[in-house]
Amino acid sequence: MSKLGTLYGVGVGPGDPELITVKAFRILKEADVIAYPKKRKGSKSYAHQIVECYINPNEKEMLGLVFPMTKDQTILDEKWAKIADEVYGKLKEGKDIAFVTEGDPFLYSTYIHLMRILQEKYEGIAMKVIPGISSVNGSAAQFGFPLADGDERIGIIPANDNREEMKDVLLNHDCVVFIKVAKVLPQMIDLLEELQLVDCATVATKVTSKEEVIFRDIRELKNAELPYLSLMVVKK
Repeated sequence: MSKLGTLYGVGVGPGDPELITVKAFRILKEADVIAYPKKRKGSKSYAHQIVECYINPNEKEMLGLVFPMTKDQTILDEKWAKIADEVYGKLKEGKDIAFVTEGDPFLYSTYIHLMRILQEKYEGIAMKVIPGISSVNGSAAQFGFPLADGDERIGIIPANDNREEMKDVLLNHDCVVFIKVAKVLPQMIDLLEELQLVDCATVATKVTSKEEVIFRDIRELKNAELPYLSLMVVKK
C-alpha cells in the first residue's frame, strides 16, 4: 500500500490572484491534485477562478467537488460522505491534494467541514493549512481605513435577521464586519438608520477582484440584490 498523500487546505485570498501567498503558490505547483468547489452546472467556482492563472489543467489532476446546498440532513450526510470518499481515494493513491478555498481555510470555509468529516471517517491523514488573506482584510485595504486600532473591539459576524442580536453586536463593538450580508441587507440598513450608523457603513461585493463593487452610500442598496460574496463593514 502506498503512503497516504497530504491534504492541504490552501487559502487563495479574497479575489485578486496577486494576493495569494508565496507558500500557497508553491503548494499549487507541487500538489498532484487541485481540488476545488464546483458548481452543479459546471461553471468555475470563485476559488478556481482566483488561481486558474497559476494552474495548467493539462499538468494537474483537477478534482471538482459539488457541495450540497440543502438543509435536509440525510442528503447532507450522504453527499458529504461521498465527497470525503472521493478525496480519500486520491490520498490513498499517494497523491498530495491542494484544496483551494477563497479567503482563509479556517475562517467560515468549506474546508473546515471537509477536514472534520475526513478525520471522523479515516485515520492517519496528514492535513496542513496554508493561511490566506480573508475578505475582511481585503475590504480594509480597499476601503482605506483600519478595522481596529489600540484597544478598539472588532467583530466578524455572519449577518442574520435577528434584529436584537445584530443591534447588540453593533452597540458592543467599535467595528463590525458583517459577512453573508446580502440576504438581510434591507433589515441591516433599517437597523443602521435607527442607530444613526448608516453613514459609518460600507459594502463591497467580491472585494479585490476584477468584479469588485464598493458602495459607500448604502442607502441606495435597500432594494438591491447583491451576490453572495458581499460584506458590510460598520466602523464607528
